[in-house]
Amino acid sequence: MAKVTDHIKQSKGTLFSFEILPPSTGESIQKLFDNIAPLMEFKPKFIDVTYHREEFVYKKMPNGLLEQKSIRKRPGTVSICAALMHKYDVDTVPHIICGGFTKEETEYALIDLNFLGIDNVLALRGDCIKGQKNFEPTHGGHKFADELVSQIDSMNRGHYLSDELQNPTPTKFCIGVAGYPEKHFESPNLKTDLKYLKQKIANGADYIVTQMFFDNKKFFEFEEKCRAEGITVPIIPGLKPITAKSQISNLPRNFYIDMPDELIDAIDKCKSDDEVKNVGIEWSIAQAKELIKHKAPCLHFYSMGKATAIQQIASKLF
Repeated sequence: MAKVTDHIKQSKGTLFSFEILPPSTGESIQKLFDNIAPLMEFKPKFIDVTYHREEFVYKKMPNGLLEQKSIRKRPGTVSICAALMHKYDVDTVPHIICGGFTKEETEYALIDLNFLGIDNVLALRGDCIKGQKNFEPTHGGHKFADELVSQIDSMNRGHYLSDELQNPTPTKFCIGVAGYPEKHFESPNLKTDLKYLKQKIANGADYIVTQMFFDNKKFFEFEEKCRAEGITVPIIPGLKPITAKSQISNLPRNFYIDMPDELIDAIDKCKSDDEVKNVGIEWSIAQAKELIKHKAPCLHFYSMGKATAIQQIASKLF
């Protein structure tokens, strides 16, 4: 198995990768295998597996009082990574988040990944718990992604939380982080956001994967500003094909992104989601071709549990 950065260095062209969601609780992993099987023919060098933190629900008790319960609707990130590696002989990139973990629990999770031979991680702060207005770090955990990157990098240098260990073995994680061509929604402006991104790189991150975008100009400008700030690591563009008309409102609301007028005008003319899907596929193909011409190191697709559109796009490119 290899690191994401090694795959990029060894490639003579633009690579293909994608991100998947773990199955919901109670679903079979076979459903996941069936969904991504058509994408494996395009030889992805790595597959990202998201991590979903806990949610709180309230259950009414016999006495009429409400009991708060913590649940996770999509568990299994680590085991899915191991299963994919075993079944497809492909590298996997589990997401590691700040929320829901103490520093000790983070270390234990990283040790498990290391023992499994998983050498890549994507370090993220993570979202707020549903219902919370602001991100609240776990007591004893990290508040920001740059702190999480520092802990992983420290383990790579053989520094664990306990100072009593004798000759601890360094880990060898390749650390990815998120970048936002249209800035993170909590940052006051892109300049400030780039300052935090630069700190993540300084703390040990090896590459950047961007939030989805639909205007390549936004990516090119973001990349140029990163380079001007002295950020030299690979920057991987993230893409998501539009497959339903509802997404032109859902995606901007959930991911704080803009969509070009030309794309919105084309979708508005569609009379069905099948037509929207065709528009979305053609738009993504055009984006991808321009990014390949630009020599993007990899095209990273956000599947959100559906692979059909990505399969059609990949068939035209890889």
